[in-house]
Amino acid sequence: MSMNNYRRSEDLRALWPWLPLWTLVALIAIFSHGPMPLYSTRTLAVAWEMWSEHHWLVPHINGEPYSEKVPLLFWLIHAGWFVFGVSDVWPRVLEVIFGGAQLVLVSLLASRLFPSRPWVAKAAPWMLMALSYAFLFGLQIMYEVLLVDCVLGALLCLTPKANRAEPRWLLFGLLIGAGLLTKGPVMLLHIAFPWLLGPLWNDWAREHRGRWYTRGGLAVLLGLAMLLAWAIPAGFSGGDAYRHRLFFTQTAGRVVKGVQTDQKLQSHPRWFGWYLISLPMLLFPFSAWPRVWVALGTLRKPLDNGLRFALCWLIPSFVVFSVISGKQWYYLLPEFAGWMLLLAGAIAVLRERNDKLANNYWLGSWPLGVGSILFGGFLFALPYLTQGHQLHSEWVEGAAPYSRSFSVMFLLLGALLLVRGRGEMRRVALAGLVGVLALNTLFTLTLWHKYDLNPTSSLLSSAQTDGHAVAIVGNYEGQFHFAGRLTQPVTELWNGQDIQDFAASHPDGLIITHPDKLEPTALRYAVLAQPFRSSWVEVWPARTLADLHAGRTPTEPAQPPTVFPTAITTQYGTQP
Repeated sequence: MSMNNYRRSEDLRALWPWLPLWTLVALIAIFSHGPMPLYSTRTLAVAWEMWSEHHWLVPHINGEPYSEKVPLLFWLIHAGWFVFGVSDVWPRVLEVIFGGAQLVLVSLLASRLFPSRPWVAKAAPWMLMALSYAFLFGLQIMYEVLLVDCVLGALLCLTPKANRAEPRWLLFGLLIGAGLLTKGPVMLLHIAFPWLLGPLWNDWAREHRGRWYTRGGLAVLLGLAMLLAWAIPAGFSGGDAYRHRLFFTQTAGRVVKGVQTDQKLQSHPRWFGWYLISLPMLLFPFSAWPRVWVALGTLRKPLDNGLRFALCWLIPSFVVFSVISGKQWYYLLPEFAGWMLLLAGAIAVLRERNDKLANNYWLGSWPLGVGSILFGGFLFALPYLTQGHQLHSEWVEGAAPYSRSFSVMFLLLGALLLVRGRGEMRRVALAGLVGVLALNTLFTLTLWHKYDLNPTSSLLSSAQTDGHAVAIVGNYEGQFHFAGRLTQPVTELWNGQDIQDFAASHPDGLIITHPDKLEPTALRYAVLAQPFRSSWVEVWPARTLADLHAGRTPTEPAQPPTVFPTAITTQYGTQP
């Protein structure tokens, strides 16, 4: 066998078994229930409206240009729809492809950064795929997983190969552009510090500082040129208001709290330390593995290039994202790979330098094992606790009918985590992956009906097909648009006068409301009512709702409303 064939064979063997295992689990999880409101449904709504109205340049939602997102993900969804037809199957498969690519990229990145420690390249994808939050969010049809691929691909271009020390600057610029077209300027924050601090971790950058920064700067300009090649014509096509939001407020409103915008912006302002206190949850299950903390705590200089790369990436980017006003957990998704590189690298150093600590059982996975067994015991006892009224949470009560079956899984995972010996990292990763799949399945069986908006979407689709206008009280997030294949905007109503005006203009129209409780009037006069999260979605005849708001008695409907789940009969004022 030639050397090249041998290397390809080694690369293929390195993918086994984590890549097929993760792909199987991800496909099961992502197709166990429908697209999640409001994350996935909003993305699909924009893709559908662009497709149905032929808005190939400017994303649209509910009849208006959508300035909060750039179009690359929508274009990739459209590419699949051209081939396979319009459905939610291709977008979900696309997310699984993105997730698998993420694991391959982190493995390649680890092999470049830790050439003398091949264990890191083997461990990093196992650890990354086991992160509970990252796995669950990866099931959403969102932009972040594609952004992770762009970030990791760009950073991979900066790392040296055995036969080439200089970065691949052209590909670096192209991937920056792809990231900018995926999520906008935030792409630069994810890749800026590994490049700017390159001489601290990259030998070639230290020896050729001028070329490193000059060619890197040109690559960044190439990426920005790719973004502007779309943004400038899109800005002129979308109009003055869209252009202003696109080039200023949709980014500034997230970075600086209090920036005035001409429309509601999803800015999510939170305090400085919000990410810090969330980190143990985001890095679970490895945040509960004692050996990780010991490995980090025993690191000493000199650090190898891989560890310095991870620190140059994680510390400054974490500080910057903490300073930025707008915060969501998934904003840090690209950095999860960096955390796993840091943890895997630290453990590899511990294995080499301190065999006693590396194999000490009390630093192993037993806390996770005990926690899993206790959680399994809680699930087994859940039906007794709910029947005895010790617990009153709707979520706990909803999970109780199936919880005992799933308790066996967590008891077995706990036993696996208590085992001594080799393969501890893989046991933690496998338990994390299987455990989060079990929780997702339990959610599907017991609580998905609180998120499934198909009944309302089907009703609205039929209404628009018959020429009836549709409105909603409050903000509309596109949650019904794709499932119902709606082709007309849903009018937003903000007060009682808006309801009266809509009913006068569209007496045969429908109005959607979102009350906290299901009241007796809804069971008498509404067209449809269904639970949604901790509240309800109700669909009303426009004239009926206007009469109720004006204090008039509406005309009795020809038939009672459809109520989901159909077993609900008398608990009018309770939570769903």
